[in-house]
Formats: sequence, C-alpha cells, structure tokens
Amino acid sequence: MDGNLCSLVILSVALLSIDLLLCSAAFLEPFDLLYDNAVQAFYSSDYESVVRYMEGALSSHREVRRTRVRCRLRCQDQHPFDETFSDLRFFDVVMRRAACMNACIESKLGTQSVHKVSDEVIQDFNRRIPYNYLQLAYQKLKQPEKAAAAAHTYFQANPEHVEMGQHLEQYKDLQGVEENHFVDREGRPHQQSFTAAVKLYDKGDYEGAVTLFEDSLVEYYKADVACRALCQGPQKFEGHDHVRYRYSLHEVVSDHFTQVLHCEHECVRDLATRPGRLSPMENYLPLHYDYLQFAYFKVNRLKEALQCALTYLLFHKGDEFMMDNVDHYREILTHEGNPREEAKRYLTRHQLELELLLMGSKIMGVDFTEGNYWSSTGGRDDSSRIPSGTDGWMEYVPISEKKNVTVIVSQQLKEGGPLLYDSVQLVQNSVALNGTQRVLLDHVISEDECAELRNLAHAVTMAGDGYRGRMSPHTPNEKFEGATVLKTLQYGYEGRVPMSSARLFYDTSERVRRIVESYFMLNTTLHFSYTHLVCRTAITGQQDHRNDLSHPIHADNCLLDPDANECWKEPPAYTYRDYSALLYLNGDFEGGEFIFTEMDAKTVTASIKPKCGRLVGFSSGGENPHGVKAVTGGQRCAVALWFTLDPLYRELERLQADEVIQALDTQSVWGQGLNINPKDEL
Repeated sequence: MDGNLCSLVILSVALLSIDLLLCSAAFLEPFDLLYDNAVQAFYSSDYESVVRYMEGALSSHREVRRTRVRCRLRCQDQHPFDETFSDLRFFDVVMRRAACMNACIESKLGTQSVHKVSDEVIQDFNRRIPYNYLQLAYQKLKQPEKAAAAAHTYFQANPEHVEMGQHLEQYKDLQGVEENHFVDREGRPHQQSFTAAVKLYDKGDYEGAVTLFEDSLVEYYKADVACRALCQGPQKFEGHDHVRYRYSLHEVVSDHFTQVLHCEHECVRDLATRPGRLSPMENYLPLHYDYLQFAYFKVNRLKEALQCALTYLLFHKGDEFMMDNVDHYREILTHEGNPREEAKRYLTRHQLELELLLMGSKIMGVDFTEGNYWSSTGGRDDSSRIPSGTDGWMEYVPISEKKNVTVIVSQQLKEGGPLLYDSVQLVQNSVALNGTQRVLLDHVISEDECAELRNLAHAVTMAGDGYRGRMSPHTPNEKFEGATVLKTLQYGYEGRVPMSSARLFYDTSERVRRIVESYFMLNTTLHFSYTHLVCRTAITGQQDHRNDLSHPIHADNCLLDPDANECWKEPPAYTYRDYSALLYLNGDFEGGEFIFTEMDAKTVTASIKPKCGRLVGFSSGGENPHGVKAVTGGQRCAVALWFTLDPLYRELERLQADEVIQALDTQSVWGQGLNINPKDEL
C-alpha cells in the first residue's frame, strides 16, 4: 500500500477516535425540551415560565441551525478535495470532514444526540407555533408590545388564523403599541429586502430600490449557502432500512448523496417561498435582475443596466423584451457587456445538479422530474419595450410542474346507492350540501355503541397510548386523545381494554367503509388508508374570545393553496386517498361543527353539527375543502376514516388487524411495535 495513503488512513482514524473523547464544557439546552416545558407551563397558567422557556427554545433552535451551518461550511473549507483522486483519498477527506464537523458542533452544542428532535417538534417550529403561545403569555403578562411582535410573527406563517388576525387589530388600538412593534421575528433578510425594494421601485425611488435589490441578492446567495449546508443532515430512505441495506458501498453512497442533492436543488424553491405559503413567488431570483436593469436605466447607470439585463437572459434565454433592452443598452454604450459571475456560477451548478439527480434517481429506482424553477408566465405590459418594468411580482405561482386537482366531473360520478343497513337514514346529499360527492347520514350506530367507543378512547389513553391527552397539533386551546384499530385490538388481546369494545371499533369501521362504497356506487373495492378514533377536549380557561379553528381548512389528498385558488396533488399530501368519512360519537359539546368551504378556505358552503351516529362522507380532493370549528366546551369524539381505490396503498395496520381478528382463537403472539401518527386527522 502507498505509504502516504497509509498515513492518511491512520490519521483519519485517529481524528475520529479523538473526537469520541471530546467532552465540551459548553452545553446548549435542547429546544424540544424547552418547548415542552413552555407548553406545560402554559397549561399551568405560569406565563412567566412560558416566556422564559419559549424564548429559550427559539434561541436554542436558532443556535442549533447556525452552528450546523457554520461547522459544515468551515469543515468543507478546511478539508477540500484535491486534484489527485483515488478511493482512499476521497474517503479520507470524507472522514476528516465528519470528524471536524462532529468536534465543531459538539464544542458549541454539547452531545449531538441530545439535539435530535422529533419531526412533530420541527414541524411546530416551522409553522411558528411557539409564537402563538408567546403571544398569549405576553398578553397575560400585560406586555402588549411583545405580544404584538409574537402575534405578527405567527400570523405571517398562518394567515388563515382568524383569532390571531383579530388580536392584531386589537393591539393596533392599544396605548403604547406602535407600528414598529409589528415585526416578523423570523423574517428572512433576502425576502424582507426584496419586498422593501419593490415598494421603493413602485414609488419611483430608483436609487433606494437599487440599494435594496442589491442587498437582497447578497442575502439570497448567503441564504442559499446556509440552506445547502442544512441539507447535509440525515436523510429518509423511503421503503428501506438504511442500517440493513443489502447493497454495495457505492450504491448506498449514491442513494444518500442523491437525496442530499435533491434537497439542495430544492433550495431554489425554499428561498422563494414566503412563510405560510405553499407556492413560491414566481420567477423570484431572475426578477431581481429584471427590476435592477430598469432601475439602473432610470438612474442613468447603463453599464450596470446592461449587465443585469444579460444576467436575466441567463435564466430566460431569448426573452424578446429583454433582448430589445440589451440591444438598446449596447447601442448607447458601444460594447457588448457580460452577465454577473455569481449568477453564471449558480446556474452552472444548477445544471450539473440536474444531470446528477437524473442519474442518481435512476439508480434509486425513483422518478425525478425537473421543475420549471424560473417560471415566468406573467407578461410585462410595457408599450415602449425599452426598458420594461414588471407586474404581478407577488403572484403565488408554482415553480415545479405541479398538476392541479381537477374538480371531479359530475357526470362521471354517481351517488345515491343502497345504504345497506335498515337503521341508516339519508339526511342530505351533495345538492343539499352545496357540493360534489358529499353525503350526510344518521343512525349509522346506536347510542350504546357510541358510548362504548367513547369509553374505548379513554381506556386506551389511560392504558398508555401514544396520544396521552397531549395538546392538539392545530390549536393550543384543545387537547386530544385516541387510538387506531390495531392498537385497540392489541390492548384488547393484552387485557388492558375490553376485547368486545376493540372488536366493535373494527366492525364499525368496516360498516362505514361498506356504506361509503355503496352510496357513491363505486365500481371497485374501497380500501382502508387510515382509521383512528379521536377525542378533542376544550381546555378550561383558554376559550375566552376564541375564534380560531379546531382544524384549519384543508383537503385530504392535495395541498390547498387558497391564494392561487388551487389544490396541488403532490407530496406531502396523501395523494392516494380517494374518499373520507367522519363518524361522530356525541354531540354534547360546544362548537366543533364540521364545515365545507370553497377553495378560498373562507366561503362556507355547508355546516354540520355532530351527534351520535351521524356520518359525513365525501371525496378527498380539492372539490371538498373542509375543517372543524373550535371546540369551546366539552369533548368531541369521532371515528375518522380515509379510503383509497388503489390496493397498493392499503393500510398495513388494517391488514394486520384483519389477521388479528382471524387469529384471535389461536392466541397469536404480538410482534413489532406500532407507529401511530396522531396528527393525521380530519
């Protein structure tokens, strides 16, 4: 073996060994622990502790992200790939970077494993849920200026939150609260500069607009670097157990790298998407150069105007209007000019990434379609053409080649089939409910069966189910509890809940499936996609002046985009779901009405008051946006069910439950643990 290579390998191993012995004196408290403490303090009405813990959680969250970005970039610089290349030299650099990053991160944060948090907590921070708690806590502590900032920050990512919008209006009228208190504490510098620049541009302040557009570009490219660094974390191998991979080393490396690369490639989309929106701002990065070329023209800086126009053409080759502008500038300046180097490097890397993604996706056996990242569907209205301005910059137009959900064509659908059970009564059909593929039925189950299923939900919770009466994922004003069919059968088998009740849950879900399949006159079998029993309870003391929703307006198989009046049928939506149903178990609570809306998520088309044995069924697409009004008193219990027509997406737990029912008499031994997602609910 090459002596130099031997020494490289030995040094790499030594670096890793030393790293394992590092013990940092610094220790950053994990943000998920602080967040949990804050939530518990909130329910105990200890608002000073809420502020202390929640502000600490937000600070810890920011520091974790900053540290990971800093360390990953520093270690890349310290350990570059040189021109001489071999397998051992490649992995030598990889191992050096790994050791460097581990040592760097742990010196700032403490043991890395302490800062591994659940997807649910990460989702809460992405949705800015901590600011909802902070706003309420600051309000209780009589600190309206801080409450206003927290409310504004939350509302930017949750514009559909009715209650928060009303709070903001109230804060504006309070003495001591000024306009500068309404700040977005999580605002992204590149987007803030861009928004401010457009405002100056529209006012005709081109000098000021130039400065802010240039600032926005600087911040954009910084944010791109940080976004890419954060992509280097753990990846999810759908359908595979990474530890038990039975593939070669290079196949494993290729799969992992492809997923990281896909994440990095999508930074274009992430940086152009405003908080709380599903769709990026159309043509976001190229628009900077379009605005700049015209602003520079207006302040008589034609050299810079030409450079920005040429840069825009890198993204949109042959754009007629911009080509006219370029010809105009060149005629005056008498030289050709060149586009900006940072944009050239950016697009060169983007194209190389695409080539690698297509290759890596093929190796993984998955489909990859390149998105139209620089979409520019809105034409510019400028009769002079030289130079042009820009209209419609705030339209939320999708970057990727999404397919919108076409509302189901009514003549292709049927309804009004047999209800199968004598007791079941039709209350309203689609016409009466002002929509498509909707039905409301009563007496699907009896009062006694409703009571037994409610008791089952409580019994499973007391026995130790994963719900455990935690806060609702959609509002801090409610808590929820419940279980899946398989969980209840498992507990019945173990004697922790009555087996008869578990069997009732199983049989009831099958009854609902058969009714939905029959009523909508489907020509193929309807399969279970997901089923669970859930109870939502209003939290005492949190209901004053409440106007938020228990569950925001959404669709079940597509991403509802009210701004664009569309519903995008793409992940993370459950695109394979075809029909949904909700069987109510009681009506003795306040609020909690089920509502259908238009695609704007505001116009209510039908409202349904729950009661025992009442069933609402509907198709799962964008034709049926729906939500749940706030439960302001008591407890609301229901069985939520989703169905699919595609047997490939049958619920695995349901198949296991079928086997359990068949094997009860043989005393089957329970196997592996269960994975329940309590946030997946109607």
